[in-house]
Amino acid sequence: MNADSKISTSNGCDNPLITEGQQDKINEIRRLLGPLPEKLSIYCSDASIARYLRARNWNVKKATKMIKETLRWRSEYKPEEIRWDDIASEAETGKIYRTNYADKHWRTVLVLRPGCQNSKSVKGQIRYLVYCMENAVMNLPQNQEEMVWLIDFKGCSLANFSLKATRETAHVLQEHYPERLGVAILYNPPKFFEPFWKVAKPFLEPKTADKVHFVYSDDPNTMKIMDSLFDSEQLESAFGGKNIADFEINKYAERMREDDKKMPLLWVRGNPSEAPHQPSVATAASLDLAKLELDSGASDEKDEKSSSCEDDAEENYPDNNMAVKNSSSSIAATDVK
Repeated sequence: MNADSKISTSNGCDNPLITEGQQDKINEIRRLLGPLPEKLSIYCSDASIARYLRARNWNVKKATKMIKETLRWRSEYKPEEIRWDDIASEAETGKIYRTNYADKHWRTVLVLRPGCQNSKSVKGQIRYLVYCMENAVMNLPQNQEEMVWLIDFKGCSLANFSLKATRETAHVLQEHYPERLGVAILYNPPKFFEPFWKVAKPFLEPKTADKVHFVYSDDPNTMKIMDSLFDSEQLESAFGGKNIADFEINKYAERMREDDKKMPLLWVRGNPSEAPHQPSVATAASLDLAKLELDSGASDEKDEKSSSCEDDAEENYPDNNMAVKNSSSSIAATDVK
């Protein structure tokens, strides 16, 4: 496989203001969704809806259906309620962890080490992945909505990969965390991974697949990608950096338990920057999940009639109202996910 040294220049936060036409589409989706319980209405911020629109090329019909599916999933799966002690057994080998540094664009960095896989339960693996995604999003700074994945293939064998787990992973990430991945670095992938990648790649959206880059430590051309993204003093030695610190489960568990205490603050309404675009919503005791699922067709038909600017959908539109400000004293729910 030819390694591509070119990398997207997008840093996830360099977009200008949302245009009036784009804001109209955001407002239309919020109208189509109708009253929501408080947690889900907080989730449906302008920035969150804009990500779903970008994932569907600003097609209101498709984005509305996608959001409804996520709202149903979040109501049932309750990802924001997963805590460290719920997934600690999956995490003990350090197969996925959040680093204590960001890239040069201040994006959260997740390290994935498939060679440290310690579970055969796809359900358990996905639950831990969701926990990591929720935590990574919570730790994004204000006006940043993307993260970076560093995938370390050291110690990998073919037994560490499962097509079923890959399909489930791709589904959860693409359908429920759209436009969250900035770049994924596949570091020193072994030869046997190439045919696996050819089989797995069709499960990914083309835009997502384009964010995946192969980097080899013995190829100076591809190593330029690491130099462009990371401070070598902070980057782990496993990825060619100068940081020799290794993953320590006890210290990491302490960090995560502290983060768990912050999570509920994300789901409290009160960020004034959302106020101009966030109408009052019903704080229903429970969500009518069946309605979310079954009325999507009717909403889609209504959308086709009511959205006057559907035909001008394009793939790349700006979004300036992005991520939650990460603060230990006050975490605002501008855009939780």
